[in-house]
Amino acid sequence: MILRGMEAAANGMQALINQNDSTANNIANVNTNGYKRQNLVFQDIYDSNISEKNPLTKEVNNAGALSIGSQVQKIAYDFSQGNLESTENVFDLALEGDGFFKVQSSSDGSFSYTRNGGFCLNNNGELVTKDGDYVMDKRGAHIKINTNGVGIRSVNDIIIGKDGQIEIDSPNGKTTMQTIGVYDFSNKDDMVCVGGSKFKPQNIGTNPELKAEKFTIEQGSLETSNANVINEMIKTVSTSRNYEALSKLVKESGDSLSEVMKVARL
Repeated sequence: MILRGMEAAANGMQALINQNDSTANNIANVNTNGYKRQNLVFQDIYDSNISEKNPLTKEVNNAGALSIGSQVQKIAYDFSQGNLESTENVFDLALEGDGFFKVQSSSDGSFSYTRNGGFCLNNNGELVTKDGDYVMDKRGAHIKINTNGVGIRSVNDIIIGKDGQIEIDSPNGKTTMQTIGVYDFSNKDDMVCVGGSKFKPQNIGTNPELKAEKFTIEQGSLETSNANVINEMIKTVSTSRNYEALSKLVKESGDSLSEVMKVARL
């Protein structure tokens, strides 16, 4: 029983280390636009099933399973809305409501989805992320804002509506361009982070992208991280205290085991 208790405590300590790493990641990204805080989902580690025998009927019944601690089952993400922060930058776009912007990597062509709408134009007039990933329109094409012959006075003539429709409002009139795509997924639990504040489904075959419906785009704003530094610090303190308690238990169990071995040698 002493060894089993030490093993359970050791597993619990490892789980707390993982929890602390997750919390530290949330704290490190409190200023990352579009970041969604992560939570660890734990599961019990079952060592064996316990059965009991009825002395009268001799019938053996399953009494349950014996746990020897917990381990991380998966990382879950909290996709709740972050606050909107005004930047007055024409190409800064904040999503309010459901959905993600769809972007394509400029290096390998892979697709991912993000709530970080800090965009800009590249040398070809294409709308891209700060990392150079292409922003996709509602038809799945790259977005190119062509201002040639339109008579644009400044970038402030570029208007992006709440539905993602891009227009240029110049002295020559309004010119309608592409519409920024906003996509969503029915199973958010299937989403995994692929770096920064970008996500993708683990299996797009069983969790395909959908056109988002309940959203608005706010031009000149960004969605901030939904991680709260105060809450994360409180979690860090709680995790540290639990780790200390389990560490003390392991030490006491080790001392007891040493005494048992001394008695056995006598």
